[in-house]
Amino acid sequence: VPQLGPQLPPRLTQQPWHLLYSTGRDGFSLRTLYRSGARPDSPALLLIRDTEAQAFGAFSASGIRSSSGFYGTGETFLFSFCPELKVFRWTGRNDFFVKGDVNLLMVGGGSGRFGLWLDGDLHHGGSQPCETFDNETLSHREEFCIQDLEMWGLA
Repeated sequence: VPQLGPQLPPRLTQQPWHLLYSTGRDGFSLRTLYRSGARPDSPALLLIRDTEAQAFGAFSASGIRSSSGFYGTGETFLFSFCPELKVFRWTGRNDFFVKGDVNLLMVGGGSGRFGLWLDGDLHHGGSQPCETFDNETLSHREEFCIQDLEMWGLA
């Protein structure tokens, strides 16, 4: 979280963050992640470590929630720590920021590819280059197994 501070929108850089959800504490469930989410207008930071010890995730300027369509703003971004921090910001090509239901959470998209997706039991996910962020694959593989996942929100 401290390394990501300078990448956040300026209005958020001095705000205290707190842990809203952790697979270690709360179990592996997308439904539980949605329930433990912050207010819809409060930003959220998803941090993921896969079973190959790669760390990556997403920042959303609005709370992570179940939705019928995409939501979010151009402040949304993807990031990876492979091996140093790389941030992938909005390209302006589309507004496919965040969309989720009980079976799937997606961040970024276009042409049937998602910058980051997580399944409903939070055991599997994937990452592909997408039009929203023009990102690299965030993990070593396009599909990965999740070891740990945390969601942070503003205190």
